[in-house]
Amino acid sequence: MIYALGEQLQEITLEQATEGMIPAVFITSSEDCCEILQKSGINYEGEINLDDAYFCKLETQQECLYGTLAIPRLLDVLGDRYRMLLFVNKNCIVIVDDQGFAERILKRIQKKKLHQGETKEHFLYNFFGEFMSKDNRVLEDFERSIMTMEDNILHENNQSYQKYQRQMMPIRRQLLILRSYYEQLVEVGKAFEENENRFFAKKQLKYFGTLTDRADRLMGRTMHLIDYAKQVTDAYQSQVDAQQNGNMQFLTIISTIFLPLTLITSWYGMNFDNMPELKNGYPMIVCLCILVIVICIIIFKRKKML
Repeated sequence: MIYALGEQLQEITLEQATEGMIPAVFITSSEDCCEILQKSGINYEGEINLDDAYFCKLETQQECLYGTLAIPRLLDVLGDRYRMLLFVNKNCIVIVDDQGFAERILKRIQKKKLHQGETKEHFLYNFFGEFMSKDNRVLEDFERSIMTMEDNILHENNQSYQKYQRQMMPIRRQLLILRSYYEQLVEVGKAFEENENRFFAKKQLKYFGTLTDRADRLMGRTMHLIDYAKQVTDAYQSQVDAQQNGNMQFLTIISTIFLPLTLITSWYGMNFDNMPELKNGYPMIVCLCILVIVICIIIFKRKKML
């Protein structure tokens, strides 16, 4: 697919784009990439391999800008990503995509934007902004999930550790992935702003500054959610510790009560002829044990341990 840059993106043929070197956006597959790059005047000596697009970056080559994009799927952040290659020179933008994601983004731009891409800078602003447009909603969903977990911690005192980990661990992993992704987008935006090859007009660099700010805000919000998740985890751990302390306190009370009783019974289990109250002393021992229990309970009550 080839679109001429302008207020409205118009689909054109390869001949129309290359004859007069009309500023255009080329969307191609990795199979046809080399031919498109050659005809659009972009010389790239590296290997074209979408599997190498592990993260988002932008490099300044001698005759073009080369970038890789690895965009998490918002419905499956832990799964495979949308992987694309990006080439930019003075006239053209070439996007290499085997998954159809770039074309879907362009269709959304054509449907939603009145000014779809008068310049390369404006098109890149719309393109990057469009696949970040739903991220705030996704982060809101994560926030609601963490808030729900926090409510469950307050109301479910017997929530198991396994249940909590099954809920929290995927959320934290997804947030960490998104934080790294937004951090990469910030670096890409800054690389565009540097304009080392002078491919962009100075007055148009404001678009890249806006993209950088948007990615930075998303990264900041993601970091806030990571901190929030940690606070919830700390609250859960405090609750678990309190339960364990309560159990240990109960066991301590039981042990303290039965320790003197064990001493008394072990004492009278010895075989001595001159043992006091050896004959007919059972009622006295029973009363002594009851007295010890009552005294221990009174002491624990005063110590507010019961």
